[in-house]
Amino acid sequence: MTESDPTHPPIATSSLTVGPFFHVGPMNTDEFGRMVPADAPGAHIHLDVRVLDGDGDPVPDAMIELWQPAVGFGRLGTNNDGWCRFETVRPDEAPGATEAPHINVCLFARGLLRHLYTRIYFEGDAGLERDPLLSAVAEARRPTLLARLSADRTWEFVVRLQGADETVFFDI
Repeated sequence: MTESDPTHPPIATSSLTVGPFFHVGPMNTDEFGRMVPADAPGAHIHLDVRVLDGDGDPVPDAMIELWQPAVGFGRLGTNNDGWCRFETVRPDEAPGATEAPHINVCLFARGLLRHLYTRIYFEGDAGLERDPLLSAVAEARRPTLLARLSADRTWEFVVRLQGADETVFFDI
């Protein structure tokens, strides 16, 4: 083994990683999916997130972390069908903002040596056309970043880890 450079830590290989342990400890409760209290102002929604692998099969042991400015943080593990449900408020467009309303996502899953980052935008929002990050994504790939309304107050967002319609991930 060689001495590591602290400015460039070594990348773990699959033989050096352990887990997944996402359903142990804080992941065995839905409490961390409630990002806002019931009396919080704003349009309360359910945000259902599903994680699929490259074959389109559900990933039953992924962990999703969401961060929403002015609202907070949520963390849930996926169930056997690859789903988890967050309770939050739909992000509003801030006056003068250049970015469309969105929620930041961090994904952990078996087989990933590093977590993945993406965003959830909401289909039909007026600010999508001017969002600088979304504009940097090829137009054909932008739908992979959009949540869609599936029922009253329920939005669905599907993360595809590989293959056709793979979700756009950001290197941050």
